[in-house]
Amino acid sequence: MATFLYKLGRLAFRRRRYVALMWVVLLAGVGFSASAAPAPPEDSFSMPGTESQKAFDLLDEKFPAASAEGATARVVIRAPEGEKLTQSGPKNDVEKLVKTLGEGPQVAEVADPFKAKAVSKDATTAYASVTYKVAAPELTDKSRDALTKATDDSRKTGLTVETGGDAVMAEQEMGGTAELIGIAVSAVVLLITFGSMIAAGMPLLTAIIGVGIGVSGIAALGSVFDLSAMTGTLAMMIGLAVGIDYALFIVSRYRAEIAEGREPEEAAGRATGTAGSAVVFAGLTVIVALSGLAIVNIPILTKMGLTAAGTVAIAVLIALTMIPALLGFAGKKVLRRKDRKKPVSELQDPNAKPKLGTRWARFVLRRPIPVLLLAVVGLGVVAVPATSLELGLPDEGTSAPDTTQRKAYDMLSESFGAGFNGPLMVTVDTDKDKGAAAAAGTVGKEIAKIDGVAAVTPANGNKSDDTAIFNVVPKTGPSDHKTEGVVKEIRSTVDGLGDKTNSEVLVTGATAMTIDFSQTLDDALLPYLGLVVGLAFLLLMLVFRSVLVPLKAALGFLLSVAAALGAVVAVFQWGWLADIVGVDQPGPIMSMMPIFMIGVVFGLAMDYEVFLVTRMREAYVHGARPGEAVVTGFTHGGRVVAAAAVIMISVFSGFIMENDDMIKMMGFGLAVAVLFDAFVVRMAIVPAVLALLGNKAWWLPKWLDRALPNVDVEGEKLHKQLGDFPTARQDDQDRELESVRG
Repeated sequence: MATFLYKLGRLAFRRRRYVALMWVVLLAGVGFSASAAPAPPEDSFSMPGTESQKAFDLLDEKFPAASAEGATARVVIRAPEGEKLTQSGPKNDVEKLVKTLGEGPQVAEVADPFKAKAVSKDATTAYASVTYKVAAPELTDKSRDALTKATDDSRKTGLTVETGGDAVMAEQEMGGTAELIGIAVSAVVLLITFGSMIAAGMPLLTAIIGVGIGVSGIAALGSVFDLSAMTGTLAMMIGLAVGIDYALFIVSRYRAEIAEGREPEEAAGRATGTAGSAVVFAGLTVIVALSGLAIVNIPILTKMGLTAAGTVAIAVLIALTMIPALLGFAGKKVLRRKDRKKPVSELQDPNAKPKLGTRWARFVLRRPIPVLLLAVVGLGVVAVPATSLELGLPDEGTSAPDTTQRKAYDMLSESFGAGFNGPLMVTVDTDKDKGAAAAAGTVGKEIAKIDGVAAVTPANGNKSDDTAIFNVVPKTGPSDHKTEGVVKEIRSTVDGLGDKTNSEVLVTGATAMTIDFSQTLDDALLPYLGLVVGLAFLLLMLVFRSVLVPLKAALGFLLSVAAALGAVVAVFQWGWLADIVGVDQPGPIMSMMPIFMIGVVFGLAMDYEVFLVTRMREAYVHGARPGEAVVTGFTHGGRVVAAAAVIMISVFSGFIMENDDMIKMMGFGLAVAVLFDAFVVRMAIVPAVLALLGNKAWWLPKWLDRALPNVDVEGEKLHKQLGDFPTARQDDQDRELESVRG
């Protein structure tokens, strides 16, 4: 591979104008296609194969008029202190509010609380349900303004009025600025690392082009493959981070080759052949991890994973072709200004002060056990909060206390019970037979006897009376563990009732959907982990020709992801540093976070493993002793890996400032995961373990060595072809490796 990429790098260097033009034209073409494409579909959520989804599909078929497609708003009204809503004055004010709401644009209907029996027992609180003709993303500003004006006018009468539901727009504080923050910090880090504006600008330019092509491609194909705007969020986060990092490693290697006296074209070829090989396999591990999200069988996760994987593939291709082309334009200008005219002897002064990476590697080699114990114990302590992980999906109960959504949620809980904010919906389907309403009545009576059920509403059948629905209100709130027990008890009860009533009984609703979602993820976690780690393990064996190095990489990843989950729990569930991070209301961690973090963090963790250890492997294959190889790896790659990690952390940290809870949690989780993995696992645990293993780190059974293809990531064949070291030295190294493997 290294030989092929060496030739590709030199070709791109020579044909730089055509290569650069090709990527610019591709960006323009994809951008034009995105602008001409239909608007992306709205965000949708489904879980094929679950009971909740089956019930929702049944409702869409049998109750088309009551489809959940339309946006809803729940307007909660409370009488002035000392009064009741049933009194003439407050009642007239409520009826006036209901009438005004019904006159709003795009409104389909408004349920009068007095007719719908939506008044609390003490008559102090009621709610009016507003249903719109269109989904929430399609609501116009005029419709939202009408809702806000109606509630504001009603407050002037003395009523307390708060609103919840997806029709209520959440305030956006810093939407769209995350990418700019990440790019700005990345620019500063690159400038400090390279000391050259030109060298610092290359990774930024290529990353922006890559992300532009990826995100524009998602937008262009959105209507064809049902890719919503949310689908591209992960692609943007990952694409920007890895795009900068991959370019950074190739530019850094080019500078090192120039410092050794190579001509620019030769340096570009060697940089692409060596660092480019690491980029290919690092990209493959990320692609495998992201594509593996498809095993969960949740469409939105599958789409997010595949689109992000596609963007990573684009980042790899750009790094291998456009970076050598840009280097052709820059030549030696990628060096610091003061270094451009220096002779090679001065650029490689053996008496110069060792780099920080070199000094750190030597320190770890002298004290591997204390460093290893400190790092492992430290990550273990940070991971402790993960043992109390509580999963769920965000609802209005986790909104900031001063928002109207949260106030409406609390008012309903106080007046109607905690479970009222998460009612369950039970569907009774008799297929072609009639009598669904009667069967639903029988089922409802049995459910009402279950401990933990507060109320069961009367059944409502469709016109053909082959399907009926009714609501079940638990005594506990939607995120309470007791509610999950109630759902399981209801499902256990209705399994037997289905045969007795000659019907199929299904339990759904937002709360049941959350429970099924968590269960789906739990069931997929181990298969997904096995698939991703297994495939990546094989890839790393190909790269490093070792069994213990990939094993160490996987175990280190488990430590970093556990510590990252612990940090997420401490901040978003326990509320530690909540004000600093911007967490309005601590609550359960989103159900998809563990499996999402496993996939993404594993791919990113292997990036640093490949970049750092490949240079060690390269030195070892070329004759260095195990300890010397570790020092060489840190001398040439430590600073660059640290810079890459800081860039990735800055990109992810920018998303912490977004108002969306899911994006905020994703950004924080990925940022701390990269922090732990790059600076603790890869910078401390990896050299400590390699120091303890010595030659055994590179051991590979003979039969496996013969079975595995030699992809030559470290460039051994390339260096032989270019005559970089004497054959006798390599023969000695081959004998040493043979004795270790034997």
